[in-house]
Amino acid sequence: MSPLLFIFLLHIITGAATHLRTGYYSGVCPKAEYIVRDVMWRALMREPRSLASVMRLQFHDCFVNGCDASLLLDDTPTMLGEKLALSNINSLRSYEVVDEAKEALENVCPGVVSCADIIIMASRDAVALTGGPDWEVKLGRLDSLTASQEASDNVMPSPRSNATFLIDLFSKFNLSVKDMVALSGSHSIGKARCFSIMFRLYNQSGTGRPDPAIEPKFREKLDKLCPLNVDQNVTGDLDATSVLFDNQYFKDLVSGRGFLNSDQTLYTFPQTRGFVRQFSIDQGTFFKAFVEGMIKLGDLQIQQPGEVRRNCRVVNALRKS
Repeated sequence: MSPLLFIFLLHIITGAATHLRTGYYSGVCPKAEYIVRDVMWRALMREPRSLASVMRLQFHDCFVNGCDASLLLDDTPTMLGEKLALSNINSLRSYEVVDEAKEALENVCPGVVSCADIIIMASRDAVALTGGPDWEVKLGRLDSLTASQEASDNVMPSPRSNATFLIDLFSKFNLSVKDMVALSGSHSIGKARCFSIMFRLYNQSGTGRPDPAIEPKFREKLDKLCPLNVDQNVTGDLDATSVLFDNQYFKDLVSGRGFLNSDQTLYTFPQTRGFVRQFSIDQGTFFKAFVEGMIKLGDLQIQQPGEVRRNCRVVNALRKS
């Protein structure tokens, strides 16, 4: 990691989050959290997978420039945004759910609720509405005036990442090993593409062979889902209960049935294995650790100019009247 990138990451974790607080909109837009949850409920009814997709937005937004909705900005002639970054292109989705929440909020409280806060509220709601824990979120973020594809490419991990890399990455944001394992439990809901596991099935570490950590029966299932000639956009469930937020994800890792390399490595690596075992046995402990990690993740800030966008895809100065 370059010294400049390290300084940038340090700037994010030391950025002031002291202005964030629960109930931030209670006086100026008291129905804000209700409106976002209603939009997420309707998204769940239309397409259950969309809630997992929205939850992922918090991770991909907060890790890059702090939680500032930079992820949501479309490219412009003078700016390459983050949507087409290596870890996001053909992977992140359901931006339209955030658009729907923003439109609903603008109808009631124009120019008040930031897109960055919508991501935080919607991520919490994605968990709560699929059977996971519920919690109060701290709000009061501003939206960025720019985005950076390069910054995203330099920070976000790939599905090939191992536990050592993930521990190092999360530590740059003052997130502990326990935080990292718990937050990986976000993969309790959702799907991933065959593209992300082809190397695991057919050429792990350049051996020309599958990953030996994959349980044999599960590997047979994955071979059928993702043969060599597959359309690599075909998707598979991230765990055995992919529309229910629970601790099945960790049970699957213990049995060698993790979908992604970056998931299964959490059990094969000694420093993270104990947390995987603990969370696989005690769902309440997992839920508590997950909430703590999400709150820490939501606190990531960088001191920079900002605004409350009226359209999450474009800065206000570029909006068409």
